[in-house]
Amino acid sequence: MLAPLPLGADPNASFAGAFLMAPWTNRLDEGRLPVGGTTWHLPVNRPSDETAIHGLVRDAAWMVAEADASRAVLLQQGDAEQVGVPWHWQARLEVALSAAGLKLGVSMTNAGAQPFPFGCGWHPFFARPAGTRLRFAARTLFARDARCLPIAAQPSSGVDGAEPAYEGLDTHFAGWDGVAEIARPDLALRLEASGAWGRNLQVFAPAGSHILCVEPVSHVPDAPNRPDFARFGPLGLLAPGGTLRAALRIAAIG
Repeated sequence: MLAPLPLGADPNASFAGAFLMAPWTNRLDEGRLPVGGTTWHLPVNRPSDETAIHGLVRDAAWMVAEADASRAVLLQQGDAEQVGVPWHWQARLEVALSAAGLKLGVSMTNAGAQPFPFGCGWHPFFARPAGTRLRFAARTLFARDARCLPIAAQPSSGVDGAEPAYEGLDTHFAGWDGVAEIARPDLALRLEASGAWGRNLQVFAPAGSHILCVEPVSHVPDAPNRPDFARFGPLGLLAPGGTLRAALRIAAIG
């Protein structure tokens, strides 16, 4: 289902597996994070486009809180104090496998002393053999600039087709209904997102590759710096102790 990680490869530098994105997803232009009257700055970890990308939780350690043969709960107590940003969180990731499929449950709690914005997403690298089809419905597509930052909201019906319909996308869709289907010659999958993941979807399918990223996310790329687009999916401003929740089910169909 997911592209396997090559032996010895860095999981954070490979088109393989999957990872959680938080406390933001996709890109922040020049790492800027405006909160109230203050603009904080996150490290630019994509120098080629001068953006901070995919959050901080994938670079930090997790603690296994519960585990058995079919279920695991991971916790992370994290912050951005090392870069001078008063962003504190407790992340919880639950993974459960059953005959009905795979379920992911994610929560991000503001563990700080002041209101702060939060977002999250899941970034899978699905293996994409020739003939793979993708289908989902959405109302809005975001045109992007050379740095993959949104510049215009356009009407859309989503995607429905084989490679010519999606190859080359690194594109955000809003007004998603939370359902997507990936149909490979050997396997068909149905994704059902809910909570904070039920409205926004990022699709990444680099031309000439063998991967397809269908990423449920909570907000539009660079939403804090693009107020005209934030209405399609903002970061959620959480009071201290407030929690953002999202879930995803993946099941084989057909």
